[in-house]
Formats: sequence, structure tokens, C-alpha cells
Amino acid sequence: MYTMDYFSTRGGAERVSSAAAILKGLASDGGLFVPASFPQMPLSAIEELAGLSYEERAVRILRLFLTDYTEEEIEGCVRRAYSHTFDDVRRAPVTSVGELEVLELWHGPTSAFKDMALQLLPQLMSTARVKQGEKDTILILVATSGDTGKAALEGFADAEGIRIMVFYPDGGVSPIQGLQMVTQAGENVRVVAVRGNFDDAQRGVKEIFGDAAMAAELAAAHTKLSSANSINWGRLVPQIVYYFSAYADLLAAQKIQAGDAVNFTVPTGNFGNILAGYYAKRMGLPVGKLVCASNENNVLTDFLRRGIYDRRRPFYQTMSPSMDILVSSNLERLLYHLTEDTAQVAAWMRELAENGTYDASGLLPVLRENFWAAFTSDMMTEEEIRIVCERTSYTLDTHTAVAYRVAEDYRCETGDMRPMIVLSTASPYKFGASVLQALGKDTDGLDEFTLMERLQKHSGMPIPTRLAALRTAPVRHKEVCEKDGMRDAVLDFARSV
Repeated sequence: MYTMDYFSTRGGAERVSSAAAILKGLASDGGLFVPASFPQMPLSAIEELAGLSYEERAVRILRLFLTDYTEEEIEGCVRRAYSHTFDDVRRAPVTSVGELEVLELWHGPTSAFKDMALQLLPQLMSTARVKQGEKDTILILVATSGDTGKAALEGFADAEGIRIMVFYPDGGVSPIQGLQMVTQAGENVRVVAVRGNFDDAQRGVKEIFGDAAMAAELAAAHTKLSSANSINWGRLVPQIVYYFSAYADLLAAQKIQAGDAVNFTVPTGNFGNILAGYYAKRMGLPVGKLVCASNENNVLTDFLRRGIYDRRRPFYQTMSPSMDILVSSNLERLLYHLTEDTAQVAAWMRELAENGTYDASGLLPVLRENFWAAFTSDMMTEEEIRIVCERTSYTLDTHTAVAYRVAEDYRCETGDMRPMIVLSTASPYKFGASVLQALGKDTDGLDEFTLMERLQKHSGMPIPTRLAALRTAPVRHKEVCEKDGMRDAVLDFARSV
């Protein structure tokens, strides 16, 4: 059996196991950990997935990357992650909606796709902590645009030897997303609103990770930092699984034959979700095009079409807030895989930090070979929710609607009619007001829970139990800080008992 090592996108000397990479989160030079190679899944092995459960499929994929974990450890992590917290036995079912297939990734405890990874990451991290003989407390720092924060809090609440602190943009998440976070129970959790946008919160977390003086102060408190954002390899690797699973489901339903290429459209802001699809393609999954769907914060559309990344643009708060991002961290991993040049990647990241832009237009041919990109306005997103509901009786959330519209645009512009799988990243109940408004329903003066009831009457979909329970959940976290106050907030939490 081969051993899979991990190293930094920016060329740092360290070469570590998967357990060490998951515990550490970010490489010492500020880069992201990437696997030394792409393990291969032969077509025969992909065909075998069609007859397996989601958990069994996950073990087959994860063991290719987590080679320092035993198969028993991986099976245990997967079982604990998915067995009791999802409301669909298929975990990530594929549903036909009109002419497209929709991969529903929101059947976990927080009703968002982040559960697919963040129910598993705490299991992988707790196992890694034992394997590595780690005695210090692991402090998970998370910057969230909405869904990651709650999913991470849910996964890590009361985990032994681990604490978690989540920063979210004050006023920059949906009311339900906010309630999910500020009502989170657990002795080891803290949630803080940051006066700024998501990029401010994400930048603050990255600066804390790179602060040597901060590391020394945390060490004195017997604490080490790690991350649950998709910069952590343990967050990204579980996402690869559902691309294979969706393909296997189409095989099982006899909608495709083994070897047929399928396309995926992904609503994305931080580029982790769609990057997992790129990993699946490099592993041998028959993927045609990965279609990147953005909202009006369309920095990724511009990059994938022009090869120039430029965050120097207005920041928009949209009806798809989990995608309101201008600095897409996981793009760094793609840049490495396309160039295998750590010095060049480090230079681009310096240019981005110092000047807000970099030019990678030399990569355009390979970018266009793998990706296609477009974006929608809020008006177009609302229109798509209404049209799809009228045509199919299926209710999209605001993020999935962005992807569905872009998927249709891709087919129209390119004529590529291969099977298209749209990744559905959240339950419509998380964005009830926006969805109801798109459907022409009056929402004035209605609280979030009345909105849920109205949406249920219209859609026929059951209200997720945990979202309904927020109505009576006590608010436990009221802290707000300036964006330059995040460091002090972390130290205060680390020193508290």
C-alpha cells in the first residue's frame, strides 16, 4: 500500500501525513496542504460504487487519501459522521428537476452542504489527535459567510480536547444562519460577530494563523490552532466523495453508462466545493466540464474567463450570502495543481495580498479545458426560483438557483447536452424570506418561523426539525468585535477556563 504525503502549495519544506495536515490546518508558510499525487479510481471501481451505500462509497474514496488511518478508523469516522444526523438514508440523493439532475447536499443537521464535510472532519481530527499523540488543546478558528460556521459548531460541540471559535460578518448572514450560530450550545464553543464582511473575517483568521507571537502566547495556554474552513484538507477530502456518489447514483438509475462523461454546475464562493470536483476528475471520474456559478461578486467568473484575479471591486451583499466572497482561498490549490510551481504560486499569493490582483492568464487554455463560468444577478436568481417552481414544483434555495440558471446558460451557449448535475447547497428554509419573495409571496412583517410555515404550505417540503427548534432556542452568544479585535478575542477565549 502506498503512502500519501502532503506539502504546502507555497513550497515550505515540511512534508506530512494526512493526520498531521488535518490537525495543523494551514501549512507553516501560509500555504495550503495538497496531496503529493492524485490516486486513481479505475472505471471498474467506479462501477462498483453503484451498489454501495453512501458510507461505503466514502470509505472507498477516503482510504486513497488518508493512508495513515487504518480502514477501521476510517469506517468508524464515517459511521459516526453520517449514521444518525441526516434525514435521508441516501445522505446526498440525486433528484431529477426538469432537464437537470440536482444533487441535494443539505440533508444533514444544519440543512447545508457543509454538513457533508463538517460532520466528518471532527471525527477525522479527533482520531488524528490520538494518532499524533497531541496533548495540547486544539482551537479551531473559523471564518464563515453563513453555513460553514454552524456546520462546524454542530460537528465540534463538546468534542474532547478541541475548542471552536467562529467569526461571522455582522449583518452579513441570513437571519436563520445567524440564529443557528448564536444559539449553539456546547461548553467548548464561542461565536463572535465581526463588524465587516466575510473577507475581513477570513483575512483576520489567516493573519492569526501566521502570527508567530500569537502562536507563542497560545502555546503558553497549551493551545494550538487549526481550521475547519476548506483551507483544511480534512474539510476538502470528504467533498470529493459526493461527486463519485452522484455519478454512481446515475449509473444505478441507468441514466448513464459507465464511462459516460457528466457535467457538474457548482455554486461557489471560496472555490472549495468545485475544487473537490476537479480532484474527482483528476482521479478518473468521467467529468466533462465543471461549471462555476457565481452571484454578483463574480471574481471567479472573471478569473476563469480571463485568467486575471482581481478582488479590487465593489462587494455586494446578495440574496445568496454564502457566496458573497471576493478572496477565494481554495483557488490557490488549483493554481498549484495546474503549474506544480510552488514559487509561482507563492508569488501570486503575495501579489494578491499586496496589490489585490495577479495575472495567471498563461493558464487560460487549461482553465478553459476544465471549467466554464458565469454569474447571475439577484433579479435573475429570483426569476429562476419562480420559473423552476412553476415548471417542476421544485423549490430551489437562493444559491442552488444561481447554479441552476448558470447550468441552463452553459447548455444554451455551448450546446453541450451531456447529463448535468447541479449541486444544491442549502435547504430553501434557510433563506425563506428571499425564496417566498421570489415566488411573489408577501413577507412584510413576518418572522422567520412564520415564513417557514408559509414556505411549507407552498412547497410541500417538511420543515427541517432543527430549524423549527430555533424558535425557542436561547441566544447564547452576543459578542461583537471590530475586525482588528479578532486577535484579542481569540486570546481571551484560549485563556478562559
